[in-house]
Amino acid sequence: MDLVKLNQEYCRRIQGNMQAHASSAAAELAYMANSTAKYHGRCVSTLYIPKIFSGKDIERFHELIHTLYGIFDKVVDKFREDEGYRKLFGFEPRLNELILREPKYECKIPIARIDIFYNEETGDFKFCEFNTDGSSAMNEDRELNKGIKLTLGYQQLLKEYDLSVFELFDSWVKESLKIYSGAKGAVSHPHVAIVDFMESATNNEFEVFAESYRRQGVSCEICEIRSLLYKNGKLYGQAGIPIDLIYRRAVTSDIMKHYDEAADFIRAVKDGAVCLMGDFTTQIVHNKVLFEVLHHPVTKEFLTPEENDFIKCHVPYTAAMDAEYAPYEQVLNEKDSWILKPRDSYGSKGVFAGVEYDSLEKWQEVVKGCPREKYIIQEFCTPYVTRNIDFSKGADTDFLPVYNLTGLFVYGGVFRGIYSRVSRGKIISTQYSEIALPTIVAFEKS
Repeated sequence: MDLVKLNQEYCRRIQGNMQAHASSAAAELAYMANSTAKYHGRCVSTLYIPKIFSGKDIERFHELIHTLYGIFDKVVDKFREDEGYRKLFGFEPRLNELILREPKYECKIPIARIDIFYNEETGDFKFCEFNTDGSSAMNEDRELNKGIKLTLGYQQLLKEYDLSVFELFDSWVKESLKIYSGAKGAVSHPHVAIVDFMESATNNEFEVFAESYRRQGVSCEICEIRSLLYKNGKLYGQAGIPIDLIYRRAVTSDIMKHYDEAADFIRAVKDGAVCLMGDFTTQIVHNKVLFEVLHHPVTKEFLTPEENDFIKCHVPYTAAMDAEYAPYEQVLNEKDSWILKPRDSYGSKGVFAGVEYDSLEKWQEVVKGCPREKYIIQEFCTPYVTRNIDFSKGADTDFLPVYNLTGLFVYGGVFRGIYSRVSRGKIISTQYSEIALPTIVAFEKS
């Protein structure tokens, strides 16, 4: 299947009947405006043309995740056994203590969303971020895929191809319960708590997950992490039922920032009173310093030649901003080639890219203003460009180029779905012009 030609045909059909397509887009946008795809009251933005992948793309995603997770497993093992290797990550002692506890289950990274810059024509890709803690947007994808069915473009596509979407809720719940069933001290019908700092929580998404757990025959509640109560060897939420399994959505950096406020949660975890899905081991992968560590000579020593080639081809060059070998002068003078990221953040907070700035002088001010001990420098990857159209203001519009980011959901080490985002600019994040698209897999009709 030639996805480039398929998208070109999608565009031609729109051009042939702009008014009809705009009318169906209005129905889609009305659905989205009243959907649960909201974060702090703001509805997710979308465009008319969905993100379409082929079966071949899906096979490729399965393969790259399999290779990546083989590398993750080796890195985690090395972190646990080698104090010198741990120092490369620069974690504070309290976090190392939490990470180095004896694991309750075998799966090192139960859940993640691996964001990649994917070239749909060549199949090549570069990694953007490894999101473990707080991996989200399952509900946005679910609602977007309901809305797209109201469009004329989708209905036309459905006549020619077999279309499928990813199910991201029951699949995670079943996987998490499967992992839990093999954990030390597991009970047959655990009480589950979805835990976060509620000012950062995606509440609508949590409710969908909670209902999914209940459909699997287990009780579930949503908890503010600071309100958990640990007494007599049991951890309790507002329901007053001892918690057996925690689906942790609170990111590690926030927990460490509010360490004392989350004291009961942390004591219960340290005592092994609850099973944490995922545990603090995930921070080894979630922290952006991993991009630097993967290129480090010590890592190269314990990986295979094939794994090292994989990293060289697909992990953008990264270095600590204060490292002696960091190409600091290049970063200062070649602005379009570099991006600066905090060592540990999420939601693109504190990220600066040279392409955002009109002049070299402004960029240099930004670089010099960043605390070098808290930042990494990274090779900037220009995302793949496609065409789309925005009917939010009616049929009097035109196609526009958009930059693409592909998020691969991974449950239990296996690829399970996609979250597609685009932007009108080269930076794709919530603080810029990020737009979410429904993701569809198209197969030739038999």
